[in-house]
Amino acid sequence: MKISIASDHGGYDLKEVVKKHLEEKGYEVKDFGCFEKKSCDYPDFGRPAAEAVASGEVDKGILICTTGIGMSMIANKVKGVRAALCSDTVSARLTREHNDANVLVMGAGIVGPILATAMTDTFLTTEFSFEEKHERRIAGINKLDELR
Repeated sequence: MKISIASDHGGYDLKEVVKKHLEEKGYEVKDFGCFEKKSCDYPDFGRPAAEAVASGEVDKGILICTTGIGMSMIANKVKGVRAALCSDTVSARLTREHNDANVLVMGAGIVGPILATAMTDTFLTTEFSFEEKHERRIAGINKLDELR
């Protein structure tokens, strides 16, 4: 599985931890930056990583900033992306099962490295449930995408 990953300066350290974890697990990781702790703007890195998911260049994405809020906002502007800001493994599991989320967003100021790697594992190994009610709801999201 190929994963895009990106952060701003506030998420840089956690991105590096998650990236190393993914590589150790055998995932192919495409790092969209940032590549240092110098202050930068999350849209410059989050959008290309989300676009890689939407285009099929990668299978899933992981975005990290200080709170996760900015990265969530930018990712969900990309047609075809369903990004979920999570802060625990339960939400990481349920957003895959119920929402078929394709981008996991985390806040480095909210979750630490142990929880972040556990959430990443949960997100990447949980399958969508394909329950009719969830498929219907995702179809509603997709209709909104068509309006863009």
